[in-house]
Amino acid sequence: MVRSQPMNATIAAFARAGGVGVETVHFYQRRQLLPMPSQARGVRRYGPEDLRRLRFIRAAQAAGFTLEQVGELLSLDAGEDRSRALALAEARVDALDARIDALCAARDALRRLARACAATDTGPCPILAAFELG
Repeated sequence: MVRSQPMNATIAAFARAGGVGVETVHFYQRRQLLPMPSQARGVRRYGPEDLRRLRFIRAAQAAGFTLEQVGELLSLDAGEDRSRALALAEARVDALDARIDALCAARDALRRLARACAATDTGPCPILAAFELG
């Protein structure tokens, strides 16, 4: 079942529909990723376009984009700025690959230390010795 989007939601309902907290909505507004809606009788109301934008921000963050990059993606035109969106995505993939390589190297080093630690119960622990100060 597809959940309908709020047409006139308060910030609490809007945040809940977007899977974030109210403070996250305020944070995105301060970063100018989400617009501040107008007030009706002192209450700000959010519509389906606001929710679409919030979900875009969350999806882009989940893909590893920084908030600055998310802001740039939001400013791009879906029909005209394909090359810039592609360049941002490729740069993000490269950065993620570098991070994955670094994490794999750290995992492999820790595995070696764990095997060395398990191999003997005499002398200093190789794990603790590897992180020793000084």
